[in-house]
Amino acid sequence: MSISKSLFLGCFLVLSGGAAVTASDDPKNGLGGRPNLGIPMTEADIKSWDITILPDGTNLPPGSGIASTGEKLFIEKGCNQCHGDGAAGGSNGALITDQKIEIGNIFSNKTIKNFWANSTTLYDYIRRAMPWPSPRTLSNEEVYALVAYILAGNKLIEPNAVMDAKTLPLVKMPNRDNFILRFPERI
Repeated sequence: MSISKSLFLGCFLVLSGGAAVTASDDPKNGLGGRPNLGIPMTEADIKSWDITILPDGTNLPPGSGIASTGEKLFIEKGCNQCHGDGAAGGSNGALITDQKIEIGNIFSNKTIKNFWANSTTLYDYIRRAMPWPSPRTLSNEEVYALVAYILAGNKLIEPNAVMDAKTLPLVKMPNRDNFILRFPERI
């Protein structure tokens, strides 16, 4: 054994208190000789994180919302603290803007209106990641209302339009045709 391997093994044993790392063969844990780390995931554990919304609206939950409710929630939930008043931009990007992508400029500000391909992605992202720093705390209705507020603010839907699992996938994003699907057969 080389000096470096001996030194590594010695440091490891000292840091681990001399205990050897072993796999558990206890049949009660169901791990069959694998390291006794964590606990097996249940179907309920997996289902709580299996919340992906597909571009066609598959997996959108029940509920609905309108822009006027979303505008109030934008302030109540603190969205304006990062995205500014009226979602016009703050410490984080603008959610409502008329800014256009400059052709050939890869550094153009990419916004929901000028860059996102699918309206359902907005629902998926807000439900999964917002509000910061407490994601996944919004109800389905709150997410639909916030989506309606942002889409109406960008003049992609009428201000009184109801967003739900049937209407949201019908919203056509202006830049939808400028994306190339890398693996179209997987959709």
